[in-house]
Amino acid sequence: MKTPTSRLYESQRDFEQMQDLLMEARSLTHDWRYSHVGELAFNYFMVAIHLNPQEHIRLWHDNEKLVGYAILGEDPAFDWQLLPEYEWSGIEIEALMWAEARTDELRKHDKKRWDGGLVSGSRQDDIHRIAFLEQQGFQYCGDFAEVNMMRSLDEPIPESRLPDGYQVREVSETELTNRATIQREVWHPWTVGNVSDDDYARFMQLPGYYRDLDIVSIAPNGVIAAYVNGWIDPLNKIGDFGPVGALETFRRQGLTRAALLEGLRRMKAYGMNRVCISTGVSNVPAKQLYESIGFKIVNRYLDYVKLSEKQRAG
Repeated sequence: MKTPTSRLYESQRDFEQMQDLLMEARSLTHDWRYSHVGELAFNYFMVAIHLNPQEHIRLWHDNEKLVGYAILGEDPAFDWQLLPEYEWSGIEIEALMWAEARTDELRKHDKKRWDGGLVSGSRQDDIHRIAFLEQQGFQYCGDFAEVNMMRSLDEPIPESRLPDGYQVREVSETELTNRATIQREVWHPWTVGNVSDDDYARFMQLPGYYRDLDIVSIAPNGVIAAYVNGWIDPLNKIGDFGPVGALETFRRQGLTRAALLEGLRRMKAYGMNRVCISTGVSNVPAKQLYESIGFKIVNRYLDYVKLSEKQRAG
């Protein structure tokens, strides 16, 4: 096998190839070896609006074909994905060395922002990825970070029930400010909530974003009370939900549930045969909600952290 060459991210075409890589890799393995393209899209969006993809994403090509990528996001967080036939050929080490060197450089300029340990992770059943992380000095954080859940679309989808005066539909082109506002309010003060109106306009232009899968529950006064972003993988016929959220004053009224059910119906119309969703292991209300509409826990995602030499010393 020819040694793949690496370079930094250059353009949106690279992002589209990253999506293609994930779909191809999933088709060659199974549902939980690789991230969903929707998860990649939102992670890429966070890098694009808070950092610079051309400095925080590295790519590996064999001739013209993209065979692997690595992302260094905030926290700092490190992720990498390779096509199955290129795994454990040395690219993982190269990717980690790049991420660590980049993190060291960032710490010199903004110690407060980048001084945490390097965070990465693995699905619970990916023994090779876990072994690699541990061999490279990463330590399991001690708690499951997320539960991964799945629902077949062969099962009946319940009807939505909404309070009088509410409606569920796709977000409209005129609701940009309203849509960005709920993203900020639900997720404040986390990074995922640091989204401006202009940022969300950029998000809506991402390859893989479908406005008719950006589902919102609307209060009688026109406020977006709850929402869910939906994503599809047309090659593997699997949908994904995330992020999901509701304003605090509108919770426990069935509004998030209604948005999710509408999303399921639309994904089925797109030809998906199953849908996945994830949430924090300690988020009991979310797990109960997802289970109530047919999702079942099928895997878990574990957080690992690698401290710097300075952090280990003291």
